[in-house]
Amino acid sequence: MRFACSLPLLIAPLLGACAGQPGITTGASPAPVTVGIVAINDFHGALEPPRTSVVVGDGKGGVMQVPAGGSAYLASAIDSLRARYPNHLTVSAGDMIGATQLASSLFLDEPAIGVMNRVGVDFNAVGNHEFDRGRDELKRKQDGGCQQHTALKPCRLERFTGAKFRFLAGNSVEANGKTLFPATAIRSFGSGRARVKVGLIGLTLKETADLASREGLKGVHFTDEADTVNALIPRLKAQGAAAIVLLIHQGGYTKADAGTSPDPGTCPNLTGGIRPILDRLDPAVDVVVSGHTHWSYVCDYGAYNPARPFLLTSAGVLGQLVTDITLEIDPNTRRVVTKRARNVIVQSEGYSTRIGRVEPKEQFARFTPRADIAAYVGRYVDASKAEIQRPAGTLAGEVKRPGGDASSGGGTLGNLIADAQLAATRSAGAQIAFMNPFGIRSPHTLAPAADGALTFGQLYAVQPFTNGLVTQSLSGAELKAVLEEGLDENQPKQQLSPSAGFAWSYDLSRPAGDRVVAMTLDGKPIDPAATYRVTVNSFLANGGDSFAGLARQRFAAIAPATDLEALEAWLKVSPARAVPADDRVSEVKR
Repeated sequence: MRFACSLPLLIAPLLGACAGQPGITTGASPAPVTVGIVAINDFHGALEPPRTSVVVGDGKGGVMQVPAGGSAYLASAIDSLRARYPNHLTVSAGDMIGATQLASSLFLDEPAIGVMNRVGVDFNAVGNHEFDRGRDELKRKQDGGCQQHTALKPCRLERFTGAKFRFLAGNSVEANGKTLFPATAIRSFGSGRARVKVGLIGLTLKETADLASREGLKGVHFTDEADTVNALIPRLKAQGAAAIVLLIHQGGYTKADAGTSPDPGTCPNLTGGIRPILDRLDPAVDVVVSGHTHWSYVCDYGAYNPARPFLLTSAGVLGQLVTDITLEIDPNTRRVVTKRARNVIVQSEGYSTRIGRVEPKEQFARFTPRADIAAYVGRYVDASKAEIQRPAGTLAGEVKRPGGDASSGGGTLGNLIADAQLAATRSAGAQIAFMNPFGIRSPHTLAPAADGALTFGQLYAVQPFTNGLVTQSLSGAELKAVLEEGLDENQPKQQLSPSAGFAWSYDLSRPAGDRVVAMTLDGKPIDPAATYRVTVNSFLANGGDSFAGLARQRFAAIAPATDLEALEAWLKVSPARAVPADDRVSEVKR
C-alpha cells in the first residue's frame, strides 16, 4: 500500500517526514503538465503572401475574405502561440515543399527549408510532394549539401545546410525494409515526478506512389497507414509516451450545413480519405494532425466514432492558418486528460483583385511580419524577380479551374493546357491530349492584364512541376478505360480535361467501370478497335493520380518540351490566344 505524506508539520519530523522511505510517496501528486503543439500542413513553399484569403462568416449571415499567409507573417503567428506554452512542439503534416512559389522552386525549395529552420519547426511528416524531385533530392533536403540531382543547380545563393528539424516517414519503406527517415520521435517535458513524454508518428498517404514520379521514388514503397501506426504505438508506449500525436499527410473535407457560415475551426459532415484510416487506428492515439486535402477543420472525431475520440486537425494550405493545440497530461496516470484545438488565421497584408481590394479585418488578430524572415525571403524573391516578371504570352480573357482543389474538373484552364500539349506533340502524331485537374495548382486561374499579357510567374503558378510530355498509342477501348479510372472509387474523382476536338460524357449513377457513356473526336464516335495517339504529362504517363492505364506507354514518344514550355509556346501568339470553351466534358444526370 502507498500513502501520501500528509502528516502535520509538527510531528512529521519525528517520523522522518516520510522522505525517502520505501513505498511512500512524498508531497502532493503533481498537477497535469500542459504541452502546446503548433501545427501546420501543406505549406508548399509559400514564401510570400499568396494573395488569397480564408473565407469565414461575417456574423451577419454572409461571408468575408480575410487575407492570410506569407512566411514572415506565419513565423510571427507561430511565435505568438508558442509564447503561451513553456512546453511546446512545432510540427508539420507534410507537403512543406513541392508545388511551391517560383521564388522557392527556382532554388530547389532550399529557401522553404531555410524559412522553416528559422521558424523553429521540430518535425515534418513527409508528404507526397516532398518526393516531387525524387528520393535523393529529398535526402539532400534533410542532410544538406550541394550534390546535384536535378536539372537545376543547387546552392546558387548560399550553401545549403539542410533541415534542422527531423523528417518522419513511418510508412515510406526502402528496398532494405528500413524507413526512408525515422518513423517516430519522442520528446520529454517537465522534470522529476512531473515529467511527461509525447510520442510522435509521421507518415504520408499510401497512394503517394500514384502521386509522385515513380522514377524518382527508386524502390521506395508505401505501407498501409493504419497498420503502420498501430504497429508503432507499442514502441512509443514502451519508451514511456503518455501522449501519441500522429502527423499524417492524408485528410478530409467538411461541408457546412445549409444556413451556416464557413468556419475553419469546426468539423461538419466530415468525408474523405482520412476517415477509413481513423476508424482503424488504435484508440491510444490522442491527436491526429492531417493534411493533403488543403481543407481546414478542428474535429472531435468521437462525434463520428465514439470508440475513437481523436482530436483531428488541419490548417488548410499555404500557411494561411496555424493550429493551436493544447494537451494536458497527467504524469501519474500517463494519460491525456484534456485536449483542445483552434485554427488561427494568419492574417497578413491586403491585396488587389480584378474586382477590388481585399483588406485585413479588425475582427481577427494582426501579425507583424518577422523581420529576419522577411529579409531572408527577400533575397530569393529578388533573385527570381526577372524570371517571374518575364513576358510569357497573351490570352484573350481569364481561364480558371472553378472550385480549385474542391473541383473534380479542370475547367477552361485545364482545356487550355491540354490544347497547348496537343500542339506541342502534333509532330509525334498526337490527336488528343489530356490534362489532370489535380495537376493544376493554386491560384487555379490565369488572369491576363488589360492588354492580354501574361508573365512566366503566372504560368508557373498553375503548372509548377515541369513534367515532360509523352505521346503514346491507345485503342479506343483503352482510352475509355483510362477515363473510367478517373471516375472509380479508388481516388477522389477527376475528369481529365481534353484538347479541342475531343468530347466525352459520363454518368455517375452507373457502376464503376461503365460510367463513360460517350466519346467523340471531331464529332465522330471513338472506335473501340481503332488506335489513337494520346499525349499526357510524364506524371500521368507513369500512372500518376491512379491512371494506371497510361503507364503502358505503347509506342511512346517523348517531346523535347516540358508541359510548362508547351503552355508558354501556345500563348506566344498574336492576336491573343482565345479562351477555350468549357463544353468538352459533360455529366449526364438522371
